[in-house]
Amino acid sequence: MFRLKSPIYLLSVLLLMVSCGPGQNKGQAETRALDDKARLAPWAYNAVIYEVNLRQYTPEGTFEAFSNHLPRLKDLGVDILWLMPIHPIGEENRKGTLGSYYSIRDYKGVNPEYGTIDDFRALVTKAHELGLKVIIDWVANHSSWDNAWVFEHPDWYAKDSLGNMYAPFDWTDVVQFDYSNQGLRDAMKEAMIYWVREADIDGFRCDVAGMVPVDFWESAREALDSIKPVFMLAEDEDVSALLEKAFNSNYGWSFHHHMNKIAQGSEKVSDLMTWFANYSTKVPEEAFQMHFTSNHDENSWNGTAFERMGKAYKTMAVLTFTVEGMPLIYSGQEAGLNRRLEFFEKDQIDWSDLSMSTFYKELIRLKKENEALWNGNHGGKIELIATDRPEEVLMFTRRSGSNQVVAVFNLSGNEVEVSAETTISGQYPDFFTGNIVSLPLKGFSLNPWEYRIISIQE
Repeated sequence: MFRLKSPIYLLSVLLLMVSCGPGQNKGQAETRALDDKARLAPWAYNAVIYEVNLRQYTPEGTFEAFSNHLPRLKDLGVDILWLMPIHPIGEENRKGTLGSYYSIRDYKGVNPEYGTIDDFRALVTKAHELGLKVIIDWVANHSSWDNAWVFEHPDWYAKDSLGNMYAPFDWTDVVQFDYSNQGLRDAMKEAMIYWVREADIDGFRCDVAGMVPVDFWESAREALDSIKPVFMLAEDEDVSALLEKAFNSNYGWSFHHHMNKIAQGSEKVSDLMTWFANYSTKVPEEAFQMHFTSNHDENSWNGTAFERMGKAYKTMAVLTFTVEGMPLIYSGQEAGLNRRLEFFEKDQIDWSDLSMSTFYKELIRLKKENEALWNGNHGGKIELIATDRPEEVLMFTRRSGSNQVVAVFNLSGNEVEVSAETTISGQYPDFFTGNIVSLPLKGFSLNPWEYRIISIQE
């Protein structure tokens, strides 16, 4: 619950927790037990997720070439590797030279540009040996126009008033499914089960999950958890019912948009108060959001984090690691990715400068070492702290057990002096710089976009 310690604001938001179904031991190597309170696999308690754009990751763009990066990613500290779709890409109505990853021609196939299914299994095995989990992108709302199902089961697809199949929105390279057909539901669920059984993956990121019926996802989740506990991420923010039984997490788009607008000067900290107040209506108990400064869509279509956030880029990244939810790092962010990657063409990430890795390693260390910052009900609820600079400064604390984290952010391009009453008093070192912060704050000076994170172990 969010509690603002001020008569000005009285905010109350439910804590985000994770919703998963029960699993059974099937002899897998890692622990399969689900937490009896959160129903979340233990490996996700404090996990950080990393999105892998396989096509652009290496010159080869293959599973085998990417696997050479696994030790580096393990050292970075990430836990869950989310691979963008690994399936063969449709050729009919293809966009660009290589096509969209999200135009699926075969749900049980592997894109030959990436390698073979054995290559993929080897990647998953190596990741598991390093303690990393692997989830894959799943596109259940539509397929490519040349997917075999189009010809073998035309009744599985939606039709317009003239009886013709159609593409959703302007996604002209794909065709819309019709989930009123039980045959489609059975086939799609069976295909998801296939990847858990045959490649031992650990879950799915589900594309436009809100466009697929909730009861399908719930049925699929129950079937998957009967094999092993999986982590499920929904590309959705509006359909809260998805989080009740089917998904652990969804997208924090609203929070992301607020960060962009604050960085660009079109919003103030006070605009975030509405987001905090409305959070419980978006995220039910036993769920949490994924927060990000970039991902494949943001980078390719809306601009890099540097373009959108400018000098506030690092500040907003720290914010994603300290508010409730699971933080995401996109491919290349640890290398200072400063250009929009082509979506339908080859456009390799430049790995020549990994200086940003230190920044992300420290952020991940902050999260891992402070139980208050863990995911869902394994972390602490945010308590917002009122300051005398409510338009520029965001201040909050999170507590769990004997651990407490106090965060102060100057979310403006101006230097500020801020004061705030807190129940905590004393002198504490900032996590990142070691500089001493005295609490309560009395005329504390913060440079533009400066932040202070205090970790307190009682």
